[in-house]
Amino acid sequence: MEGAWQDARLERWLEALVSTPGLTSIRDPVEARRVHVDESLVALPLLRRFGGPIVDVGSGGGAPGIPLAAALPDREVTLLEANGRKCAFLREASREFPNVEVVQGRAEGQVTDLFGAAIAKALAPPPVAAEWCLTLVAPGGAAILYVGPSADAEPVNRVSTQLGGGPAEELPGLLVLPKLQATPPGFPRRA
Repeated sequence: MEGAWQDARLERWLEALVSTPGLTSIRDPVEARRVHVDESLVALPLLRRFGGPIVDVGSGGGAPGIPLAAALPDREVTLLEANGRKCAFLREASREFPNVEVVQGRAEGQVTDLFGAAIAKALAPPPVAAEWCLTLVAPGGAAILYVGPSADAEPVNRVSTQLGGGPAEELPGLLVLPKLQATPPGFPRRA
């Protein structure tokens, strides 16, 4: 994670993120770095296990997608965000990251079984985030959900099974849902 901070592009992104109203409530630069960069990079070793393009579902201000794109310059990273104002911010911020594409839309409107990994941080309750993310992942990939310490894997496992996934691998702050089979028809359901 130390090497990521040698990337001046991340410093510029973080400064813009903290100074743009409505993207984060964190104003302290040190705390913002911890939450938006260091916590985002926790999934880096997992993403190296799963090849193919990455999608950050509900990207908001770009975390975890932008820090991960900086750390994985050889991987395509799609920032999927429904809010137009946030997409405008993401488009501006991503100009410095040639491996990043911004898509305005919702998970329910995207092609299923396309990505090697789908990641989500603060998107929705874990079972809902699991449905929105796992449907986008091709068999052999995984959905990686950033979760709090009280997250219950059991309802997430039920959703994963319905979507062709396996039981969650529980890691500190993360649930990793392997995609074993193609997404069945009818998923993801509308919010």
